[in-house]
Amino acid sequence: MGLRRRISFHWRLFFPIALCLCVVFGFIIWYQYKREADYRAEQYAEQLDMISKRVLRAYQEDQTLRPFNAFVASYFSGSRFDGVRISVYGMRDGMVRYSLGIPIPFEEDAMKTLRTIDTTESVCKIVRDDEEQTYIVSSMVSPDGRIKIISGIPYDEKQVKDSIDVDKTVWQIILVCMIATLLVTYYFTSMLTRSVTLLKDFAYRASTGGRFTGLDRFPRNELGDISREIVNLYRERERAIELIKKERKVSIHAIEEKARVTRQMTNNINHEIKTPVGIIRGYLESILGDPDMDAETRTRFLQRMLSNVERLSNLLNDVSTMTRLENGSDKIAVNKVEMYDLVYQIENDLPASGIAGAMTFTFDIPIDCYVTGNYGLLHGMICGLIRNSSLHSGGTAIGLRLISESERFYVFSFYDNGSGVAEEHIPHLFERFYRVDSGRSRKQGGTGLGLPIVRSTVITLGGTISVHNRSTGGLEFIFSLPKWHGEDE
Repeated sequence: MGLRRRISFHWRLFFPIALCLCVVFGFIIWYQYKREADYRAEQYAEQLDMISKRVLRAYQEDQTLRPFNAFVASYFSGSRFDGVRISVYGMRDGMVRYSLGIPIPFEEDAMKTLRTIDTTESVCKIVRDDEEQTYIVSSMVSPDGRIKIISGIPYDEKQVKDSIDVDKTVWQIILVCMIATLLVTYYFTSMLTRSVTLLKDFAYRASTGGRFTGLDRFPRNELGDISREIVNLYRERERAIELIKKERKVSIHAIEEKARVTRQMTNNINHEIKTPVGIIRGYLESILGDPDMDAETRTRFLQRMLSNVERLSNLLNDVSTMTRLENGSDKIAVNKVEMYDLVYQIENDLPASGIAGAMTFTFDIPIDCYVTGNYGLLHGMICGLIRNSSLHSGGTAIGLRLISESERFYVFSFYDNGSGVAEEHIPHLFERFYRVDSGRSRKQGGTGLGLPIVRSTVITLGGTISVHNRSTGGLEFIFSLPKWHGEDE
């Protein structure tokens, strides 16, 4: 059994309005018809009154009525009063004195009255006698009470209707106006309900996953504006949901990537720790297993153990720094750092620290170069770059200089004149525990976290860093740091 089809909102709105309009038009037509009919009947009664008055005047002037009756018959010939009857009765005897046409019965009150039409001076009636003959009559009694004048026309119901009916043109005009009104009503209700129809289509497409393309078809009115807002709000909600889904995917990917990196870093740390710990354990077992070991060998073993302890300490320090940069970057305090003073202090400390080895260090930074950063982190970053060049470049000189600036950033270049690295290693230099020459780096004491710490420091402070081989030899690190825009201390 199929579901019955519901009437659309347009038709449910149109039908009551059309019905109300038809009722209004019906009332107007009925009122106009009654008014027109009454007007026609009054005209009819007034004409009969006029005839009765003329007869009364002739009687009062003692004129013969025959010429007047002949005139009336001729005057109304061919008109709606054609066949008019005039009867003059004596009041005392009820006998006909004069008559035009067949006399109208004297006792018209004895006949059945169908309708009464009031005029200003007499009463006009539509009556029917015992023989079912219908008349419209107007009666008048002379002032002296001697005669009674009855004027009227015998006619049937069709004649009555035709005599008082409204002109057909009026009916045509009313019908045209009514049809035009219904058409206009249909148009405007269609315009009014177009938004509802489009919203229904939109709701169906939204529920079934379809695409709604009728936004520009909503009418330019209040309901259309509201409908467009509803559609736009829905689309914005859909876009927001899609954005949330994408962000959730990115977040999940980031969490998974972070977990993967953490696992990889944990595995690398375990591997890096096992090596010096194993070496230290091996030397300790050798020393403890040979009480008679000579002093020179014992000292050599202890020195190697100390070297691996330092390596293990550096690894733990670097891991702690990486953890601080990645997990607590929002807690790192930043303030104004004068780069010239920072790099000048590093240069003075190089002979004592020995991190530059045999390489010479020069810098070219203006005195008024203030960056937004953390003094300790920037100090460790630059020292890390110097240590990396000293351990791996094979060159003789290291340099740091300011190469450009913008409204927000200073851009620096750190370079050496060493041998550089093969191009396939360039994209991996900032990866944790990545070594171009794994064996050589471990022998030199590298932890594999120096350059990742440098990169994390720059990014944490709001800058960027990149690396490439110089055309004249060696590596060049280009990094930017945000300018200090706060108040001077």
